[in-house]
Amino acid sequence: MITDIAALLRALSGEGARFIVVGGAAAVAHGSARLTQDVDVVYAREADNLRRVVAALAPFKPYPRGAPPGLPFQWDERTLGNGLNFTLRTEIGAIDLFGEIVGGGGYADLLPHSGEIVVYGASCRLLSLEKLIAVKRAAGRPKDFEAIAELEAILERQRGGA
Repeated sequence: MITDIAALLRALSGEGARFIVVGGAAAVAHGSARLTQDVDVVYAREADNLRRVVAALAPFKPYPRGAPPGLPFQWDERTLGNGLNFTLRTEIGAIDLFGEIVGGGGYADLLPHSGEIVVYGASCRLLSLEKLIAVKRAAGRPKDFEAIAELEAILERQRGGA
């Protein structure tokens, strides 16, 4: 199931959550042709924002992705506050919530490397192409290295190159 990014962004934006779209969804927003199955976001860790993120996602019944059904999992501020990074399955698809990412840090660290966009009627922040390339390089996964060449070509075109 491909994640309903419109529903996710509208829910988070509607609650006033502070978050930055990163990962494959950010790459697609910058012009990548690669398909992504989930949506990765880095969220601010302050208590008021934890409340907003929990409220935004609660209607979609988040549950740890890959965990067997029936585990005692409660989606609330305490759970989100006690954890950092969550890979979730929801009624609208797979969502990865990151308190921080390799090569980028947390929300406050990434904020200067992001810009505001409106997509699907929702206002959100998008990681810059330059920083996206840097964090993909830092993550060092084979799928990230495959994406870097395409992202660098997009960046070169944006800068007026070939």
